[in-house]
Amino acid sequence: MSKRNLIIGVASVALAIAWYAFRPELLFINKTVNEELPVAQAGSVSMAKETEAMVLAKGDFRGLAHETKGEATVHRLADGKRILRLSDFETSNGPDVHVYLVAAEVAKDNATVRQAGFIDLGSLKGNKGDQNYEVPADADLNKYKSVSIWCARFGVNFGAATLGSQSS
Repeated sequence: MSKRNLIIGVASVALAIAWYAFRPELLFINKTVNEELPVAQAGSVSMAKETEAMVLAKGDFRGLAHETKGEATVHRLADGKRILRLSDFETSNGPDVHVYLVAAEVAKDNATVRQAGFIDLGSLKGNKGDQNYEVPADADLNKYKSVSIWCARFGVNFGAATLGSQSS
């Protein structure tokens, strides 16, 4: 094998690995999600959506590593389930982006998220729109007071929202 072919082969492999790691095409692709807030059935009587979901906490997103905006709201449905809802949400797309509940007042940087601890609510469904994530029943909202849009591949906090308690 010639030296030229070896260099081309190594460069091709390096390029493929770099593409997989960075997924540059995602910078130009937006995925919009438009989910409705789930409506739980209270026995056999179906109640109006507005009366079923009680707001437990909410806050506005602010961009950190990437411009991020919208609102994060934790709702308790009539059946007791809790849902984190991202409304009018928008951030950058990226590889392996997740929604985290963070055990800190403010998830202000990457180190805070790592040190405080978090609950992974799942992969981001889309980088735009309205979307819902189920909050585990054992998650203590007195401890987990902020939401982070986290790129797990690079350990980067795209944006965060501090969840303020709501008096109902």
